[in-house]
Amino acid sequence: MKHRLICAAVAPLLATQLAYAQAPKPPLSAADSDPAQLGWMVGSPPPADKLVRWADMSHYRFPQLRWSFANFRQLMPTTNVSRGDGAVAMLPRAERSDIDSISFQPLGRSDTMTWAQSLQANYTDGIVVLHQGRVVYERYFGVMNPGQPHMAMSVTKSFFGTLGAMLVAEGKLDPNALVTQYVPELKDTAYGDATVRQVLDMTVGVQYSENYADPKAEVWDHARAGGVFPRPPGYAGPQSFQQFLLTLKKEGEHGQAFAYKTVNSDVLGWLIARASGQPVGRLLADRIWSKLGAEHDAYMLVDSTGYEFAGGGFNATLRDMARFGEMMRLGGRFNGQQIVPKAVVDGIRGGGNKADFAQAGYGTLPGWSYRDMWWVSPGEDGVFAARGIHGQTIYIDPKAEMVIARFASHPAAANAQIDPTSLPAYRALAQLLMR
Repeated sequence: MKHRLICAAVAPLLATQLAYAQAPKPPLSAADSDPAQLGWMVGSPPPADKLVRWADMSHYRFPQLRWSFANFRQLMPTTNVSRGDGAVAMLPRAERSDIDSISFQPLGRSDTMTWAQSLQANYTDGIVVLHQGRVVYERYFGVMNPGQPHMAMSVTKSFFGTLGAMLVAEGKLDPNALVTQYVPELKDTAYGDATVRQVLDMTVGVQYSENYADPKAEVWDHARAGGVFPRPPGYAGPQSFQQFLLTLKKEGEHGQAFAYKTVNSDVLGWLIARASGQPVGRLLADRIWSKLGAEHDAYMLVDSTGYEFAGGGFNATLRDMARFGEMMRLGGRFNGQQIVPKAVVDGIRGGGNKADFAQAGYGTLPGWSYRDMWWVSPGEDGVFAARGIHGQTIYIDPKAEMVIARFASHPAAANAQIDPTSLPAYRALAQLLMR
């Protein structure tokens, strides 16, 4: 049974999201909402009006979320994703002074904007640009700095999509097998007759809405079950992410259309854990993170059972995110070793079914597709990206030999609000770097 009760603590967040979507008055600007200037969580203890807390859901209310996205470990239980004990893979620097002044035309507009202006328009918390493996641009805002982890949101999905594709390549996951071959507990759910490939490419027919502007959308039930958001008084619903998955019912047919739903990533996490015999965070550390020469450990949000949130719970520092992106740009090879098989990266870059993707109606991504939880462009530049709500991204342009890693805390969740001033900015930068 779906639980539609909305506790008083949730109301301010929903009001913020709905107000942003409906009202003509814009929210505070990036400068006016700067978390360092506003002084969130400063003091011992902080003043009552500067507290950011999980229990009242102020951690996901704008402008407080501009602080909490960089400090989730203070708000929720986590598990560590170890960098290992190897040497750091240094990123050589060749910083450029001509990037801030790049001019481009935002999607759907007739005016122009500079790169520097776009960072403010998108509430950027930090951004690193690599060109040919060298840092050409790096900026931090608010409470961010090079050693500060930040919530990656759904960029998390691409990490686990990559791991899932690796297990497929190794024969540990059969993409054509039913999900229930590995997780029989899901036999009476929407996933009872879904395949592993349909999960990887998000073509599962499941009753679940990801609409953040709808207070009745299942995304809120999912978050409460996993403890990402507090639960209403008298709540008697699922107590973990996995318990929530057991409640999901089928809607439509599998394999007919792309439908972006975070629960697919949680199912993938369960598949990965069963096929590998390891928790997903530990497998991520063993197979990828400890081999990158990362500067810092990463961490994962977990629910009350210790189950890691494979749909959006990864937190890391920005340079380390760029290292991961550079490894993918280089066909899986980085830090002197083949970390991800080249065939896996090639499969991701080849994209998914464009006709399936088109049915989802992403106006800012015409001709794109989705494969192994990566977003893949149709252009000759071969762009593919990991994307998360509120502006998180790892954007890889193989033709321009460019990787962009960005963290942000935009007041709107949906990337449709953010793409118009991000995607053309990335293309303009690629053109500059290729000159």
